[in-house]
Amino acid sequence: MSRFSFRTDFSRTPNPLAEALARHRGLPPLDLTVSNPTRVGLPAPDAGLLHPPGALDYAPEALGLPSAREAVAAHLSSRGPVISPGHLVLSASTSESYSWLFKLLCEPGDDVLVPAPCYPLFEHLARLEGVGTRPYRLPLAHGFGLDAGAVEAALGPRTRAVLVVNPGNPTGHFLHEGELAALADVCARHGLALLCDEVFSDYGWGVEPHRVASVAGRELPMLTFSLSGLSKVCGLPGLKLGWTHVGGPPAARDEALARLEWVADTYLSVGTPVQLALPALLAHAPVFQEALLERVRGHRRRLVAARPPGAPWDVVPAHGGWSAVVRIPREPGDEATCLALLDAGVLAQPGYFYDFDSGAFLVLSLLPPPEVFSAALGPLTRVLGAAE
Repeated sequence: MSRFSFRTDFSRTPNPLAEALARHRGLPPLDLTVSNPTRVGLPAPDAGLLHPPGALDYAPEALGLPSAREAVAAHLSSRGPVISPGHLVLSASTSESYSWLFKLLCEPGDDVLVPAPCYPLFEHLARLEGVGTRPYRLPLAHGFGLDAGAVEAALGPRTRAVLVVNPGNPTGHFLHEGELAALADVCARHGLALLCDEVFSDYGWGVEPHRVASVAGRELPMLTFSLSGLSKVCGLPGLKLGWTHVGGPPAARDEALARLEWVADTYLSVGTPVQLALPALLAHAPVFQEALLERVRGHRRRLVAARPPGAPWDVVPAHGGWSAVVRIPREPGDEATCLALLDAGVLAQPGYFYDFDSGAFLVLSLLPPPEVFSAALGPLTRVLGAAE
């Protein structure tokens, strides 16, 4: 029999919620897990943008077409410090960007620190590169904010980088200036790079003092990699284009860019049509983002207002993103509650999917069409109220 690598030996055993969903009969459940913005009625750009002149030409520039990198630089510069197109690397997705960065920074057997709770992706991406992960906890007492002491305590002898999600997914906490300063000190003292996932950074719900919108263009004492892409910025996950801004001390930054150019040249993964269309796609971003933020804010207000006084559940404070985290009683817990919700016609995600460990939680998408979200609130509050 053929032998397969340990890196791809992932568990394929379905969890109880997946099994229950497979057995579900009758009408499809009201889906509060939807994450694809192209399926919830939000504004989309003209499909003709993907057929610009020269779309079938070969684009051999390893780091990305100059016009595309200039468009990304302009987008980032409109939100913070001026960004040089020469400090950007384009890839087919942020997931591919991570694979390149793990190749750049780690030898097989090294590890990176990842936040918990968090979206369950990084362990898989790292493992596929022969790299390990070590979790650092985001304390509930701080609103799931970053604790630099917890980061430092999680370090191992082969840790090479710290990964931060800003704002957290699904917790919605933005980095604050004090947190970034403390984290920069830890990274500088231990020779660690900072990987900052900023795919949701355009989706802050309001003005928050001392918020760090992005690390791109910041003067920091360690190598920094700021990641985002079209999937979230424009709500276009099918167009497959991400970007990484490389920053930090100039000598280290330039060496990282030179090495990443070799990696990118090996793959040449980004299609020419989407690169040529990128300036127009990013010009459409404000229209999409305004509509999405209006929906997310409205759904969150309705969710908070639906909680009866004295109810045994509450909505965890947050400041950005597309999700809401609901704290629920430890008994019967998150999985049992999700199964009860499915019986009531509502699909939600249990907190253990995201490695919450300080209680029981649900994670709800704030993207569904208004009629779906409103229809789900009644059964949601009834099931949560029954836990009293």
